[in-house]
Amino acid sequence: MEVYGTELASRLFLGTAQYPSPTVLENAIKASGSDLVTVSLRRETAEGSGAHFWQSIQSSGVRVLPNTAGCHSVGEAVTTAKLARDLFGTSWIKLEVIGHADTLQPDVFGLVEAARILVQEGFQVFPYTTEDLIVGEKLVEAGCEVLMPWGAPIGSGQGLRNSDALRAMRAHFPGLPLVVDAGIGRPSHAAQAMELGMDAVLLNTAVAKAGDPAAMARAMALAVEAGRTAYKADPMESRDMAIPSTPTLGMAVLT
Repeated sequence: MEVYGTELASRLFLGTAQYPSPTVLENAIKASGSDLVTVSLRRETAEGSGAHFWQSIQSSGVRVLPNTAGCHSVGEAVTTAKLARDLFGTSWIKLEVIGHADTLQPDVFGLVEAARILVQEGFQVFPYTTEDLIVGEKLVEAGCEVLMPWGAPIGSGQGLRNSDALRAMRAHFPGLPLVVDAGIGRPSHAAQAMELGMDAVLLNTAVAKAGDPAAMARAMALAVEAGRTAYKADPMESRDMAIPSTPTLGMAVLT
């Protein structure tokens, strides 16, 4: 998978929040095979655990995608992105502008405005958005070269609540990298997203809160691989009626 001119070996992107310890996080990253993880500026700069956390990320040898998690305004998101660029040394930013406190749904109006500002400032933006096609078009017009539509509210584990809209998004943006971000709770959800033609999946809670995070990370990696392989194999469409797999021609007729 190629994003902003950079080739990534894995189509599974991993969040780094909520893990019980840095060691558990390191093991999960290794088991996932992921080479891209998201990092919150707030987490990295937290007192006490911040330094240890950042050392764990660096030792994993993965690429870092800072995010603007928790930002509820354009100004806050832009400022956080600039601080993250200075701290992490990358122009990549996962842009979040949250519009609703309960659902954590993106404020799509603020998102487009913030994306436009950050692109002009030299950032390469990964916008956390809805599956709305018009919003997607506005983000692309603003300079985004990847879209990250949600599958369901962050941390809900509900899976894909609107698979038809995601399928339409894939058809509407045939050459653009699409990453399902948020809502993935089980490997079957990840496989479904990839079967729809998504280019990657970004998840966090499903692995971090599992009884065995490393095992779940491995399961998610296998699901992403299986879903992608199935999509490339051009799977059969569902049918309303049964069709026999054995031909009826030549069958014996008993009288």
